[in-house]
Amino acid sequence: MVSIPSLWLPILLSAVAVFIASSIIHMVLGYHAADYKKLPAEDDVMAALRKFDIPPGDYLVPCAGSAKAMKDPAFMEKFKAGPRIMMTVMGRGGEMNMGPQFIQWFVYCLAIGVTAAYISGRALGPGAHYLQVFRFAGATAFFGYSLALWQSSIWYRKSWGTTIRLTIDGLIFGLLTGGFFGWLWPR
Repeated sequence: MVSIPSLWLPILLSAVAVFIASSIIHMVLGYHAADYKKLPAEDDVMAALRKFDIPPGDYLVPCAGSAKAMKDPAFMEKFKAGPRIMMTVMGRGGEMNMGPQFIQWFVYCLAIGVTAAYISGRALGPGAHYLQVFRFAGATAFFGYSLALWQSSIWYRKSWGTTIRLTIDGLIFGLLTGGFFGWLWPR
């Protein structure tokens, strides 16, 4: 077995590499530009919603609140009339500040690295061949970055195109993680 503390360097470097790769994917390559569509009459919709001062959170419209209430004729009528909406209100307004998201993303990348270290370290000993380490660490990281995304398309109708693009990102992140672990694995 290989301990997690002995893998601090590949954990850290893979997190940095994934953070940089993610930045390049989103800011340079631009293939995520299709992830969200512009809402028709966006200005009108924003003005209409603004007056409600909706706090940040996740919302479902119409929302029955319970399984029993889903059978209520008034709810069923609202459901049939539509529109049916799932939305996340990220904020009420103000300046754009992505600092907290960048910090959370980096901490998440570290968590994936620690998970890859744990699984790889339990499966392989010191001196394991590069490809063995690459396979364990890379697959673990790919699973961590990608598999849970599919639930959003299955249950919440998130665009399959977006999910597939994010899964491709996860594959890239898994390959980077596997590469750093294989390269820096204790001998």
